[in-house]
Order: sequence, then C-alpha cells, then structure tokens
Amino acid sequence: MLHPWSFVSAKRDGIIVRVTLVSVQKPQRHFRRGPPNLQIRAPKGDSQERRQDQAQRRAEVVGEAGWGAEAQRDGLRWRGAGTKPEQGPRHPLKKAEFSSWPFQQQALRIRAHRASQNARQKAVVDAFLHAWAGYRKFAWGHDELKPLTRSFSEWFGLGLTLIDALDTMWILGLKKEFQEARKWVSKKLRFRKDVDVNLFESTIRILGGLLSAFHLSGDVLFLKKAEDFGNRLMPAFRTPSKIPYSIVNIGTGVAHPPRWTSDSTVSEVTSIQLEFRELSRLTGDKTFQEAAEEVTRHVHGLHGKLDGLVPMFINTDRGSFTRLGVFTLGAGADSYYEYLLKQWIQGGKKERQLLEDYLEAVNGIRKHLLARSEPRKLTFVGELNHGRFSARMDHLVCFLPGTLALGAHHGLPAEHMKLAQALMDTCYQMYRQMETGLSPEIAHFNLHRTKAVKDVQVKAADRHNLLRPETVESLFYLHRLTGDRKYQDWGWEILRSFNTYTRVPSGGYSSISNVQDPRHPQPRDKMESFFLGETLKYLYLLFSDDPDLLSLDTYVFNTEAHPLPIWAPS
Repeated sequence: MLHPWSFVSAKRDGIIVRVTLVSVQKPQRHFRRGPPNLQIRAPKGDSQERRQDQAQRRAEVVGEAGWGAEAQRDGLRWRGAGTKPEQGPRHPLKKAEFSSWPFQQQALRIRAHRASQNARQKAVVDAFLHAWAGYRKFAWGHDELKPLTRSFSEWFGLGLTLIDALDTMWILGLKKEFQEARKWVSKKLRFRKDVDVNLFESTIRILGGLLSAFHLSGDVLFLKKAEDFGNRLMPAFRTPSKIPYSIVNIGTGVAHPPRWTSDSTVSEVTSIQLEFRELSRLTGDKTFQEAAEEVTRHVHGLHGKLDGLVPMFINTDRGSFTRLGVFTLGAGADSYYEYLLKQWIQGGKKERQLLEDYLEAVNGIRKHLLARSEPRKLTFVGELNHGRFSARMDHLVCFLPGTLALGAHHGLPAEHMKLAQALMDTCYQMYRQMETGLSPEIAHFNLHRTKAVKDVQVKAADRHNLLRPETVESLFYLHRLTGDRKYQDWGWEILRSFNTYTRVPSGGYSSISNVQDPRHPQPRDKMESFFLGETLKYLYLLFSDDPDLLSLDTYVFNTEAHPLPIWAPS
C-alpha cells in the first residue's frame, strides 16, 4: 500500500549539420503484415560504425562545453532556433546570419532564471530530482521506472524516460543530470536493434526529445541521433495509401499495422508532422517533411468528416476513414486538432489550409460536442456516436483549453479564449471534485438537475490517474497568456496532490488506480516517461512569471511538450 506522505563542415558522416566554420568557408507481440522487403538503408559496416562513434566522441567535447550561454566552441557556430526554413539548394551560411542567436539568448535566460527560481519552481525541481533519483538508481537506461518494486519496464528498450527528460533537465538548470544523461545517449543509445516501435509514440518522445535537446543545447550529438532515428522510421510510410503503418522495426526496416487491424488511429498519423518537418529543415533532407505532409494533404481531402471533426481510424491500405460516425477529442483523434494549429504556427502562419481545417474543426466542436453539466454548469466536450451524444470526457481532452488559448494568442477569434477559459475551469474541477485532488482518466458529466450529485461522475474502470500532463499544460498556456494567477494556484494544488498520493519514498512517482480513495489510492507501480517530459516541465513553466522563458512567439511545443522553433517568429 502506498500511504500518503505529507559543430564541423556542412556534412559529416552522412548528416548535414546546419553549422558554419567561423574561420573558414505495453506492447503486444505482432506478426508481420507489412509488404515484403521494406528495408531501410543497408546496415553500416564496422569501420563506418567506428567513424560514427568517433564523431560522437568529438561531439561530446562540444556538448559538454555548451552548457548555459556558451553556444560557440572550437570555432563552431550553430544555426539556432527561430530561423526560416531553407528553400532550394543549400548554400554556405554567411557569418552575418549569426548576429543574433535565439537559442543562445534562451540559454542565457534559462541560466538567469535558474538563479532566481521561486519557491514553487524549486518544489518542481525537488519533485523532478526525486523522480530522477528513482529512475537513475533502479531503471537507468531503461524505458520506465517501476518505483514500488524498484525495477523497470521496457517498451522500446531505448531509454524512453531519459530522452523524454533531456530538455526538462536543461530548462530546470540541472547541469549535472543533463550531462550524465547526455553521456548515456552518446555511449549507449543505439538504434540498430531488432525492435518494433510505435511510430507516433516514438516520434513525439524520442525524435521530438532529441530535436528539442539539440535546439536548447546546440549539441550536434542530439541532431545526429535524431536523423538516424528519423531514417529508421521512414519505412512506416511505405504503404499503398502512403498513410503510415503504426508499427515499424527500426532494425530490420519492416513496418506493419497492429495484428488486430489494418487501421491506424487518425491522431497517430497526423501528429508526427511537427517533428518530421523540423528534421527536414535541420538536415536539408526533404524526405521526412514530404512524407509527413502528404499524410496531412490526404486527410484534408477525405470524406467522412462532420464539420471538420474526424473519425478515429484510417485504413492504411485504402487511405480512407473507417468506423465512421464516431467523433471524440479524446484518444484516437485528440492531437490531430492540436497539430493543425501548431503546424500553422510552426511554418510562420503561411499554410492557409491548416488554419482553415483548424477553424472548421473548432466550429464543429462548438456545434456538436459542447454541453454543460449540472449543477455547476461546467462546459465540457463530450463524444458523438452515430448521432447520439455521450457526456464522457477523457482527461486527454484537457489539452484543448491550452490549444484554443494559443490560437487566440496568434490572432484567432477572441471567442476561442473565452471557450478556453470555460474548459479550463472544467478540467480543474475534474481534480477538485476528487477526494485525492487528482483527476480520473475519464470523467462522465451529470446532465440532470440534482443538487446531491456532483458534476463530475466516475466509473470504477476509469478512476485511475497516470500522472498525465494535459491539465497542467493548459494551465501553463492560460496563465502565460492571461496573467491570471489563479491558474498557478490550481497547478500548485495539483503538484501537492501528486506529492501526497503518488510520491514513493525510495524514489519516483507512481500512477494510482483510485483517485476517490485517499486512504487506499492503490499505486500501479509505473512512472510514465511523460511525467518527467511533460507534467513537471509544464508545472515549472506555469510557475514562472517570465513570458520570454520559451516564448510562445519563438517556440511551439510538440504534443510531448518538446519545444521546437517557429520558423519565422512573429
């Protein structure tokens, strides 16, 4: 029982690096269903592996010196965040292009911010270090910590928690921990292994985490790893429809759907674009961007939508929506909507079709999925099943207030901010009305006027809490964009509840099975990688009053909270 307790030439070793010299020019076992011979590039020989290792060791010297403001080392200058995407053939970069370095400026700001952390931010740092201590001691180099049994679990076998947490450590100013993790990435992280990975999850966590770590630190090691990993994901797109399979083996290059279906979820195939587009921008290899954007264009033209709302599934053979008539903003569709807006922002607000699809979807949400509960009249987003409305809302949907607020910040209708604030209140009540102060995975809202009944109802199968980030993510956006301190206070309540009911004394935090029983919350012995990659990062940023700390005019966060640069900042 868990008791409450109060950088080189432009191209090296096969990777184009955007630098210039100053002095010179629970996974299930799947059977293989993919087309035969879906092979990635031929495996590199031993000599090439040795050259790669040598390059990584050289990069390590640069990276260890790159902490804080030092964005230059050994005559290298890095092309940092906030630059416009390259068009046409690549040309040597001119020295004048480096007069202002957004990532250098961000490093200076993070260093200064570390020296002036307020009490709540220090509490987040303490929580991170406690979680990290458990991971480091009992699960180092493995995917996820099992804090109660002091062991670990594997999903992909790629150090998922460590990679997901790299940019969090940088932002929190944890130099020692970051450098130790970086050394593991340099010496131990190898993608040449026979393992199936989920395209979506590995893209947002691993590829996104490596790209973000590169942008914040200026360390080429992370970019080299990102390109290697990105190449190994590409076979997923080799389907008859170009809609990617959800599973790809990064060692053999064989991609396939899950064994039980030939479908992918819509959110899986439409929530990898930020990362693949950015990888193309950095490497000059347009293959990544073209594959991801072809999916976006294809989904745009499909039949089966309802006023911009999309079904949950898409067939990888035919390229058409399946299981029509079911619409949700929860699992299976959620980040489709998020990435419409964020791609538009990432590309400098130039891609009109993305914006139009997003605006149509928001109108569809308002028309078909919004309702108000009793007795507090909370605005919530339900689900539609063949015309029948369900008052069910996943915790995952709590990403929406932040996304709406972000859109309003970037010039979209003011009514989006009004809806964001109403939904933010609802997501907070999903915590507030639970006995532990922690939200269930799924809430059902009362629609009948009965004073004795709470607005938020929970079924036995839905009362678990996985340490999810969506509510604190939206709290960050709402506070950052309105300045209202109540959002910080709400986040503080949530952090205190995490510490009371999920913190494990030996190190780490555990998901719990019952948010309604403070005496017996029933820990599940699992700390998801996103607790370090997202939840604690957003809490730390929420408690900051500095709007320029990872400015929303300079960075866009992927759906795993990894900040990537806006190509043409407004």
